[in-house]
Amino acid sequence: MPGSRTGGPPAQRPVRRPAVARTSRESGVLGLYLRARRGWDRPLTAYYLIFGGSLLITVLGLVMVYSASQITALQMSLPGSYFFRKQLLAAVIGAGLLFAASRMPVKLHRALAYPILAGAVFLMILVQIPGIGVSVNGNQNWIAVGGSFQIQPSEFGKLALVLWGADLLARKQDRKLLTQWKHMLVPLVPAAFMLLGLIMIGGDMGTAIILTAILFGLLWLAGAPTRLFAGVLSIAAVLGLILIKTSANRMARLQCLGATEPQSGPVDCWQAVHGIYALASGGIFGSGLGASVEKWGQLPEAHTDFIFAVTGEELGLAGTLSVLALFAALGYAGIRVAGRTEDPFVRYAAGGVTTWITAQAVINIGAVLGLLPIAGVPLPLFSYGGSALLPTMFAIGLLIAFARDEPAARAALAMRQPRFGRKRGTGGTGSIRSPRRWNTMRRRASAARSSGER
Repeated sequence: MPGSRTGGPPAQRPVRRPAVARTSRESGVLGLYLRARRGWDRPLTAYYLIFGGSLLITVLGLVMVYSASQITALQMSLPGSYFFRKQLLAAVIGAGLLFAASRMPVKLHRALAYPILAGAVFLMILVQIPGIGVSVNGNQNWIAVGGSFQIQPSEFGKLALVLWGADLLARKQDRKLLTQWKHMLVPLVPAAFMLLGLIMIGGDMGTAIILTAILFGLLWLAGAPTRLFAGVLSIAAVLGLILIKTSANRMARLQCLGATEPQSGPVDCWQAVHGIYALASGGIFGSGLGASVEKWGQLPEAHTDFIFAVTGEELGLAGTLSVLALFAALGYAGIRVAGRTEDPFVRYAAGGVTTWITAQAVINIGAVLGLLPIAGVPLPLFSYGGSALLPTMFAIGLLIAFARDEPAARAALAMRQPRFGRKRGTGGTGSIRSPRRWNTMRRRASAARSSGER
């Protein structure tokens, strides 16, 4: 064997191995599934789902509010963009609330629980005072602020119950008191019944159902035993049945389930049936944005409670499935945040917000599809109504703050922040300096990969 030029033994070159084709595990449908699952399990997935999902729902809602409310505004001798401008103003204010809530520490959220609850109760009491409360569609749940602006205090009652209930249950869990049923129920259930009573005095059955769902969600997260949970559920069901039986309007809404004609016997099911007509005429891809027929006076509350029907008519099945997918992603992300935290307040608050938004979306969409009675609740982040949009966007800010506060998410966000490296050079004037070396995410990730974080 010939030697090298230096007289030493020849250098051993590494043997090149032939390229091996990717196994079936790394390619094809299974590889795509594995890569998607790895991406789904990353620490920032919940953060992106909450932020991106809520942003898309709000933007699409603004577009549909503009489309669905034009005819209603013109019929009221108002500019066609009247409702859209008000909703856009509420969305801008809500974006400020969302940003503030997403940057607040958990301690400040807990400190705000009692002031928000006290303010909501005070406003709900003001609603029942003659001359202050305003009746809309037979429900006295509004307060006139000035001009054409009104607020619905019961919408803020949802946020108050979530924050106050989460703080109460977290403090009781820290003291190991939740093993006793009296500490689990008192004072959470009496306070919730007080809010429900103030809401039902005004006749708003839909908001009362959402508050009941929030209460059950908090009890479920607190680990209420099955018999205790079933007992509270039975009491709520009996009270709800009594309230339905004693109201002709609520009985009529219940009798419209599955109706296919506007006049089903003595009951007028005009709104429910025309909502089905709007969805049926949309087809796969809809009739086009702004081309709805039902919004021309046939479908009542086209831009509020039944905006999902107009969405189905103009954007078709593809549009409605997209909205459902966004709400499903938002619900999954909220459950993921609640399940991965060690902080009891974060778990209860995230679970309460997720229950609130998910239950309200199910009730609204179920009513439009004819599967549930019409409860008069808006579609969260989507329907027209500033009183519903503002507390909901603050609640989304809570979820974003909780998603950012996870240890793995904090580390991932810290790696994404660019840091300037020091300049290299020989020093002095005229020295040649190498370009800045950016401390990028790839370099930091390679250094921290031994800890198991991606």
